[in-house]
Parts: sequence; C-alpha cells; structure tokens
Amino acid sequence: MTDFDAVWINARIATMQADQAPYGAIEQGALATKDGRIAWLGPQAELPAFDATRTQVHDVQGQWLLPGLIDCHTHLVYGGSRANEFEMRLQGADYQAIAKAGGGIRSTVKATREASAEELLELAKARVRALMQQGVTRLEIKSGYGLDLATERKMLQVARQLSELYPVHIHTTFLGAHALPPEFDDADAYIDYLCQTMLPTLHQEGLVDAVDVFCEGIGFSVAQSKRLFQCAQQLGLPVKAHAEQLSNLGGSALVAEFAGLSADHIEFLDEAGVQAMAKAGTVAVLLPGAYYFLKETQLPPVELLRQYQVPMAVATDLNPGTSPLCNLPLMLNMACTFFALTPEEALLGVTRHAARALGVADSGTLAVGQQADFGCYAMAQPAELAYQQGVNPLTQLVIAGRAVQL
Repeated sequence: MTDFDAVWINARIATMQADQAPYGAIEQGALATKDGRIAWLGPQAELPAFDATRTQVHDVQGQWLLPGLIDCHTHLVYGGSRANEFEMRLQGADYQAIAKAGGGIRSTVKATREASAEELLELAKARVRALMQQGVTRLEIKSGYGLDLATERKMLQVARQLSELYPVHIHTTFLGAHALPPEFDDADAYIDYLCQTMLPTLHQEGLVDAVDVFCEGIGFSVAQSKRLFQCAQQLGLPVKAHAEQLSNLGGSALVAEFAGLSADHIEFLDEAGVQAMAKAGTVAVLLPGAYYFLKETQLPPVELLRQYQVPMAVATDLNPGTSPLCNLPLMLNMACTFFALTPEEALLGVTRHAARALGVADSGTLAVGQQADFGCYAMAQPAELAYQQGVNPLTQLVIAGRAVQL
C-alpha cells in the first residue's frame, strides 16, 4: 500500500498546469499528500491503494481544489491611513499633485517611522488573515515606507515575524528606492546610500529576498535604477520594478536586461519593452486595483503580452495610497472587467504566473512534487472565483499539506 499523510477524494481539480486547458481540470479526481508535498493526483479511479486507518481522508463531495492563491505584489506592512488623500483625489487632485504637495508615499513614511514594530505587526496581522481567508497561501511584502535604515529594517523584520506567526509563505522585497526621503534632496546621493549602506546591511541580516525600485518620473530614473540593480546583482539578489505606470521610461526593458523577475503596473509599456520581457522571461504583473483606485485610463498592453507570450500575473498592490484593497479575488474580477483577461488567464495570474513572478518553481500549480498548498472551493466552476464577489466559496485551506484554521 502507498503511504500518504492525507487524501482528498471526490474532487474536481484545477491543476493550472501548462498545456492542459481549460484550467488543467481533472473531473472526478483525487489528491494525496506526503511530508508537505503533493504525492499523487489524478483520476480517482486510478488512486493507489492506501491504509485508510493511517491516512486522513477528506471527502470534498465534488468541490474544486485550486492551487493556493499567490499575491505577488503587496505593500502590506505600513502605518497610518491616507483616507484624506482619497477625498482630495475625489475633489480633483491627481497622484503627482498629491505627491508634490508632500502627500503620497511620504505621508505613509512619516506614519510608518512613528509606529512601533508592535503596532505595525498588529495592523499587518489583520491584512494577512484577510488574505488567507480568501485562499492566499503565498505573498510578497515590500518595504519602502521607511526610507531610512532603522525603519526599513523594522518593516522587513515585521514581515519575517508574520511568516513565523502564520503558515503562509512570505517573500520580502527591499523597496528602499520607493521615493526620495525628506533627509535627501539629491536622488543620486540617496541611491549611493542604498547601494553602499542600506541594502548590503539588510541583506547581511537576512531580511531581503529581492530588490524593487519605483522607476518613474516622480520616482527614480532608469540610470539610477540600474545602479541599484547592479548592487543587487553583486549581492546575488533578483530584481523587479514598478515600471511604466505613469509614463514609458524603459524600466521594464531594464528589468529584462538584468533577467529580472517582474515588471509591475506596465500600463505605458510599449512593444519594444514587451519584446525585451519576453526574451528575458520576465513576468508582467498587472495591478488592476491601482488602475481602478486612481481612475486611470491607460490600459496595459494585454494583447501585446499575449502575442509575445509574456506571462501575466495579477496582484493586489495592497497599499494605503493607491490600492487599499486587501482582496485578491476582487483583483481577478477587475483584471477581467478592466483589462479583458479571461477568467482562466486571471486565475493563472494568481497561481502559476504569480509563482514565477516570485521566482518560485514548486508552487502555483497542482502536480506531484509541488508544495501541497491548495484551497477547496464550493463552486460549480473555477470562473466563479473571478465572477462572484462578496460570498467566499473557500471551505478549506491547506498549506504544506496541513489544513489551516481560518
């Protein structure tokens, strides 16, 4: 008999594996786990014999098993609120005007610097729990609301602490190049500080999994971003960028030049940038929450991304200023309604392609050998996850082979 830890039977399974459309679906399927990984899956009629007295058996009665959802772009650790800027924006102020007036990122920097690690942790815990209750089993958390060594360290330490408190897999990204802090009036000097002091120190302390930069007219230039990427490369860290959100500076092509993980936002991305990303294998991360919240009109080049077969991930961009939306299934709906993704493309965007955007090979699909991270959903078809909002169909969440208390 085969030795399994647990088995899920009478399931419909959306494996989300490549070349198995639609959804890589297996009707009347079963899935078995061992030591935190998927040990077997396929048609239930082919399930190997196992000792039911020693194996936990879950009869899901026709529900769907989907890979654990992955939120590959969040700014989840932060202090304060920017509801006042929400009101300002509704009265006509745009993103750039708010930033130039001292609002925007800098206002959150002030609140995050003033908050204790304990306060930041409590705020972040509520957000992590909310995402897990939606089926999220893996997520990225960026720094970037400290812009000084002490606060960037505090943010990243809180992110690491969250991974100790919850079973969800958490990736930390250093986003010191999010904005120019008030202590600096020279962006080049600040990049020097990041490269010479802040990033090496935080990397040495084991707090950084990847490096990000806001490459934009109100952020940092391509040349400045390149210097940061060179520093990251020397430290052996992968790179990504907020790129082409407000203009086409070429940040996405720069990420591709460094074989980076992803270029995110990319509303103003042109064909040359798409070609560069395709050649490098860089993922396009679509952030419909920010598009919606800022009432943008420039759509990302989805058809070009399809044409050049650039993987499209979808994420919340959870942050206090431009996407205060802690709801990944809602992003699926927005990606379909605003960006014309199919429900299958949207679901791929929070599973297989989101895993790739984080540089993870053993997550995002259901296959033998993969991490046993998945959700069980009471719904008729996978498209319902993008279609209906406000009613949560998740009935069970499994991370590393163990059911999670939600």
